[in-house]
Amino acid sequence: MLKVILVMYICSTTPGNQCRLIETSMNEFEDMYICTVYGYAQSLKIVSNLGKDFVNKHGAYTKFNCEEQPII
Repeated sequence: MLKVILVMYICSTTPGNQCRLIETSMNEFEDMYICTVYGYAQSLKIVSNLGKDFVNKHGAYTKFNCEEQPII
């Protein structure tokens, strides 16, 4: 049996900045679909909260992966 883990990052296009892992309120899901929909919804929430000026100034964006992990 498998579970799906969400791994989310905040990134910037500013030279020298690296993507940083960020925590989300949920990170374990029953399937890829639910994880993916949640990842996109969280991305929208994060970018909206950062605001237009911050995103434009720093080239901020999110990225995420939904990864299958075996249940032990």
